[in-house]
Amino acid sequence: MENKKFDNLPIDESLIKATLRCGYEEMTEIQELVIPVALEGHDVLAQAPTGTGKTCAYGLPILENINLKSNNVQVLILAPTRELAIQITEDLREYSYFKEGVRIVTLYGGEYIEKQITSLKKKPQIIVATPGRLMDHMERRTVKLDKLTTIVLDEADEMLNMGFREDIDTILSQTNENEHQTMLFSATFSKEIENITKEYLHNPKVIKVSRKELTLSNITQNYITVREQDKVEVISRIIDINNYEVVMIFCNTKKTVDEVTSGLLQRGFVVEALHGDMKQLQRERVMSRFKNKQINILVASDVAARGLDIDDVDVVFNYDLPQEEEYYVHRIGRTGRAKKSGVAISLISGQEMYKLKNIIKYTKATIEPIKVPNLDSVIKSRVERIIKGAKNETTKNINNKYFKAIRKAIYELAYEDVSAEEIITGLILLQMNIENDEEVVEVKNVLEKTNNSRKKDVIRFFINIGKRDKIKVYNLTDMIVKRTRLTNADINNVDIHDDFSFFEVPRIYEHDILSAFNRKEKNGRTIIVEESRPKEKTGKGKTRGGVGRKRAKK
Repeated sequence: MENKKFDNLPIDESLIKATLRCGYEEMTEIQELVIPVALEGHDVLAQAPTGTGKTCAYGLPILENINLKSNNVQVLILAPTRELAIQITEDLREYSYFKEGVRIVTLYGGEYIEKQITSLKKKPQIIVATPGRLMDHMERRTVKLDKLTTIVLDEADEMLNMGFREDIDTILSQTNENEHQTMLFSATFSKEIENITKEYLHNPKVIKVSRKELTLSNITQNYITVREQDKVEVISRIIDINNYEVVMIFCNTKKTVDEVTSGLLQRGFVVEALHGDMKQLQRERVMSRFKNKQINILVASDVAARGLDIDDVDVVFNYDLPQEEEYYVHRIGRTGRAKKSGVAISLISGQEMYKLKNIIKYTKATIEPIKVPNLDSVIKSRVERIIKGAKNETTKNINNKYFKAIRKAIYELAYEDVSAEEIITGLILLQMNIENDEEVVEVKNVLEKTNNSRKKDVIRFFINIGKRDKIKVYNLTDMIVKRTRLTNADINNVDIHDDFSFFEVPRIYEHDILSAFNRKEKNGRTIIVEESRPKEKTGKGKTRGGVGRKRAKK
């Protein structure tokens, strides 16, 4: 199906002009399906993963139908995180660039509420908010939602995963008296999403993007089998050899984010970290620097990167494979946007090959193996990158106060049996932070043998927390990594149920796991971890066993 162009839409010329200014010409599938029915005022239930252009899909109809003469709040957009709320606001401002009189306020936790109250006094027509902070304003009576014409729930599944169901019910029930349009966007359609739809949406138009849209077919997807300790070196080689300028690297834990960032900084890259332990102002500063190309590499955790919307990411690296297949789609969707081609590369180590197979099955994508770039080619690229940078600095700073002093020092040293060429060589080696020049080998065959030998040498554990505790796979792995010496690659086959979960680790870490749990937490609850033993047949078709009673010795 040929994509329709924005300039054919029956909307104000200023909005079309703004989309063209953003570099958009053809609509994505979700935009092509949602915009016409949203313009007609229908309620919408849409399956729309990150990266499909959903903000534009609901944003243009909102801006087309807004009454600029009114001082009432007409539009409420709910988002799960402050990052996404900020991104939605920025997008709406871009789309309304040529439409004067549009006032938007963003409400989220981590910012002084008095500052937000001052902004609300300027009579915005659109509010973008996280549920918790909106509830604060509703209790203070600093926001009035009795004149709403449109409500949008963006990433509704993530709001439910974060425990906002009660807040959503409270907000929607208090705004349900007046007639309005409701649009709900979710990456997945769960039972809870169905319940919200039945209660708060009226005869919605149900829209699902195709599997092709989900897997982002304009992205070249590859993987490399490599030792855990070589991953940073391999990433740096790939960046150097391909001269990538805008790079995102995803890790599963905050600890790994910091370690990878440190490793790349030591290799001379301009890189910063983004994870949940950082203060909001720090996170906003990092995201702003990345968007403005002041840094070219961002190392992030999944949750911290939500709402970070960049259209021209050259390559996405999965330093760790995500524990949930859906997050793989979210991650790689950061590249290959706006009809451009992109690249996604996953680094596989330890027992992660089964995760890759699950991802391939889920996405129905072709993920091809590639080799570590040749060391000689990488060295050549790295040296050229440093020399090119030095040349640019010399051209820019020829009148700099340091320029004459540097030239003089080089001239004087040249008389002490050290040539200018040797000095430059030494500075380049210093810049490259060279410790050794050993080849990082491609270790696929070694990994396969290791996997076969270790299959019998793993232990499966039961833990008494699950979905009802708002636990997702990345929460559980993060908890284990924080309390033990295990890395994310050591934790496999995580299986989350309503009230309990299972996971596997190498047997050598058995005592680490048992010692880290089975004690009272701060909230007074005891988290129990026990060995999960295979069920044994007892005859007559019956089985016994399951969870053992093996705990750490006190």
